Amino acid sequence: MKKAGAEYFLAIDLGASSGRAVLGRFGGRGLRIEEIHRFENQPMEIRGTLYWDALSLLREIRQGIRLGSAAAGGNLSGVGVDAWGVDFGLLDQKGRLIGNPVHYRDRRTEGMMDRVFKLVPREQIFRTTGIQFIQFNTLFQMEAMKFQGWPELDRADAMLMMPDLFSYFLCGNRASEFTITTTTQFYDLKHKRWARGLLQRLGIPTKMLQKIVPPGTIIGNLEKNILPEQRQKVPVIAPASHDTASAVAAVPAGREDQPGKWAYLSSGTWSLLGIEIQEPIVNELALKFNFTNEGGVAGTCRFLKNIAGLWLIQECRRVWSREQKRELGFPELIREARAAEPFRHLLDPDHPIFIRPADMPKAIMEFCRKSGQKVPGDRGSMTRCILESLSLKYQLIRRQMERVSGKRIEKLYVVGGGSRNELLNQFTANALGIPVLAGPSEATAIGNLIVQAMALKLIPDLEAGRDLIRKSFPAKSYEPKDQSAWQDAWGAFEDRIRRDGSGG
Repeated sequence: MKKAGAEYFLAIDLGASSGRAVLGRFGGRGLRIEEIHRFENQPMEIRGTLYWDALSLLREIRQGIRLGSAAAGGNLSGVGVDAWGVDFGLLDQKGRLIGNPVHYRDRRTEGMMDRVFKLVPREQIFRTTGIQFIQFNTLFQMEAMKFQGWPELDRADAMLMMPDLFSYFLCGNRASEFTITTTTQFYDLKHKRWARGLLQRLGIPTKMLQKIVPPGTIIGNLEKNILPEQRQKVPVIAPASHDTASAVAAVPAGREDQPGKWAYLSSGTWSLLGIEIQEPIVNELALKFNFTNEGGVAGTCRFLKNIAGLWLIQECRRVWSREQKRELGFPELIREARAAEPFRHLLDPDHPIFIRPADMPKAIMEFCRKSGQKVPGDRGSMTRCILESLSLKYQLIRRQMERVSGKRIEKLYVVGGGSRNELLNQFTANALGIPVLAGPSEATAIGNLIVQAMALKLIPDLEAGRDLIRKSFPAKSYEPKDQSAWQDAWGAFEDRIRRDGSGG
């Protein structure tokens, strides 16, 4: 690692419900981080369409940069933006934003998968892109805009994924960072370029596609009016711009960990369970089980599955807080879950009924009622049901992943906000029957910072970055317990999945 005084980088980490600016200090004691600014990310529904408030987010990002610069004594070495996948903004020929970006949970993509498959077979799309089929993927959003006659599509001169859009707002330069590009489902894995032929067959314009750049690329310099008091130029660096790619970059795997024999779980609103490999896996089994191949740092591939994650608990908490007229904390819900009877209710977190219900607790009760199970009667029972079902879903995906990859997964690293959920971590170790190492909880911001430091040669490579993370953020270990009870629960869960017909 390069020897120098302390250097400061700022990670702008945008999530589906909130964003934050995290300052990273690289110095003699490793990496230290500080959350400088946190803000809400509240979508808005207008006349039946669900939008992101892009300009409000930009205002908060600029405020975070100003606060970060002040905390760094006016000596920021770089700024990088990461965000969720699949969503995008469109620019006209003069570089102006054409309307607010639409939220991936908007209903405009309903039925679009079937339309696309009539034009291009599912198998051919997977062979080209290697991406999991989810109805809100960028490919199906674009098909919806074309089919429904959105005029913005005809006006568009550039399409930028959400983190690329904000990088453009900050420095004025356009680029498509590799890891976020691969979430679109129109990146050609084999030829390592945009799948223009696929888009042309679907009638989707390709002139708006931008140059693809690897993580760790300097896009430009921060516009002077954002930090007029800072003398030196501040590079705007594309980290691993997809938030999951940044989180995976921060997995504290050791040099002794063999590729494919350890898995990662980025745990938050979504659970992203996968392995880090060198080449994508695009075969019949991967298609059957609906796995995805997304870009990673340092030429790696993230072979993974998207799972609904803590979304179900977050939505339950929102409803319960409204009913109680007070903010219910997660620790309170976890305490109630610990006291609840185990394995009374099981559900598939990815069942369509849970995608966007108006009332999540009612949706869970309705699911249990229709599936012939006892209906959970209190918050603790419902919270435990979600946590146990999530853990068992992880085991289902782990088994499928082992079949597809031919590797035996022997260890799981849990990173992200969900790594603080000790009950879920223990349940996960129990369900999988392997050790679980939890942390860092701020993995996305840390991975963002590590790649920025790599871009400026402060850190030589990803292995050195992970060494630094292990030194700076020790993980907590969980060993499997109650194996007999969890094996019985696994059998019941497998039966439930088979009866529901979801198959994972």
